[in-house]
Amino acid sequence: MKYNTVIFDLDGTLLDTLEDLTDSVNFALSAMKYANRTLKEVRSFVGNGVRKLIERSVPTGTPVEDIDKTFNYFLEYYNLHNQDKTKPYEGVIDLMYSLKSKGIKMAIVSNKVHDAVLMLQEKFFSEVVEIAIGDMPDMERKPAPDSCFKALELLGSTVEEACYVGDSEVDLATAQNAGLDCISVLWGFRDKELLVSQGAKIFARTPDEVLKEVIG
Repeated sequence: MKYNTVIFDLDGTLLDTLEDLTDSVNFALSAMKYANRTLKEVRSFVGNGVRKLIERSVPTGTPVEDIDKTFNYFLEYYNLHNQDKTKPYEGVIDLMYSLKSKGIKMAIVSNKVHDAVLMLQEKFFSEVVEIAIGDMPDMERKPAPDSCFKALELLGSTVEEACYVGDSEVDLATAQNAGLDCISVLWGFRDKELLVSQGAKIFARTPDEVLKEVIG
């Protein structure tokens, strides 16, 4: 095996969460009487956590106290609706079962709020992934390497035997900061041109290609 441990990003990598995120953003914006955002806009805003998603979604110059209110509306809605339209990308579940059958350890590391990460892990990946880490107050979010290091610690793995799988420039930076090889998937929230411009070197167009990269 080329790697015996894989750390996965969640949104845009394992799960297509874009519609639920967009619906939740627009619920919050509507509650504040702000203009709604399109799927394309929200797609470009995600990657640095939901607080940053809201900061990018509100009108330029919005006061901090109104950003706070918008963020709270978002959380209120998303906590109830984060599984309405969210689904695994085609082939992802098969990939994870294939990895598990080969004895490869897996974790999920996300900038999504930790409780939401746990809910989604429980619904979609409980039989294949035991470790799932989201945004928590005592840990720097990606692209800081903290959550990756925590996942490796919990899995009993080292940087040298692990790789990171993600879809965005944030994931590339996270992997670099953690000293991990990064496999950039091309079905997520960013296109190849942007990823290349950010230094991506290993690409996977399908989950099968991820499997081939991992097992070498």
